[in-house]
Order: sequence, then C-alpha cells, then structure tokens
Amino acid sequence: MPLHLIKLCVGCDSIRDLEEWIEENEAHFRRLGRPYEQTHTTRMVPKRTADILDGGSLYWVIKGQLACRQRILAIRPFTDGDGIGRCHLVLEPVVTPVEPRPCRPFQGWRYLRAEDAPRDLRRTGGDVAAMPEELRRELVDLGLL
Repeated sequence: MPLHLIKLCVGCDSIRDLEEWIEENEAHFRRLGRPYEQTHTTRMVPKRTADILDGGSLYWVIKGQLACRQRILAIRPFTDGDGIGRCHLVLEPVVTPVEPRPCRPFQGWRYLRAEDAPRDLRRTGGDVAAMPEELRRELVDLGLL
C-alpha cells in the first residue's frame, strides 16, 4: 500500500492557482528549450522513500483544507550551495482534486497513510465534483460536506 505526504501549499489560494503556477513554469522551461520537470524542494528527506514511490502522492493543503494531490515520481536528496541537505520531490504535473477536508497548519510535511487519504473527486462522482472549488470549501467550513 502506498504512503503519501501532506504539505501546505503556501502562496496558493485555490487549486487553480497551483495549476496556473505549474503552467507558467512549464511555459518558462519551454521558452528556454529545456524539458520540464516539476520539483518541490523540502528540507527533510522522507525516510520511507520506497513506500512513497510505490504509488504515493503529495497532498496539498490550501487555505486550511486538504484540497488536491500530485503523484510523486521520484525523491532526490541533494546538498545546496550552503552545504545544507535538502530534497527534491519530483511531481507529476497533473493536479487531482480530492474530497476537501479541514487540516490545521503545520511545518514541513507529514506522512499520510493510504487508508487515511481522501478520495479523488472524480472517483466520488455526483454533484460534489461539479461544484466550484469555492463552494466546496465553504460547505466544508460549514460542516455540510
């Protein structure tokens, strides 16, 4: 069973913000004539790398709610120019909305077991997947979703 990570999506106010950021970076790399690979840099390297690479995703918390996920393709530890160990999480540049769930702020990342992960919205079907993100967010805040 895969293991996932949770991380705050700092600077994004919506899933669309994250998607636009990915699109802008991809366009920038295309202009430079370089292949695009989306990475997210973290300070700590996950110890359970094999479990994460067995189908794990990075679940993004946006404005206090678990909102979406991206599949983790690789985990690459490295040392930066100041000699500090860091890690690149290589992500599939496809954002999948998930059933929204409240999540308190935290620093860094956290492990998320597969059985505790929210389901993808497109798999749940129904009217929830068709709702605008802001409406879903409001309904979760009110405890109605």
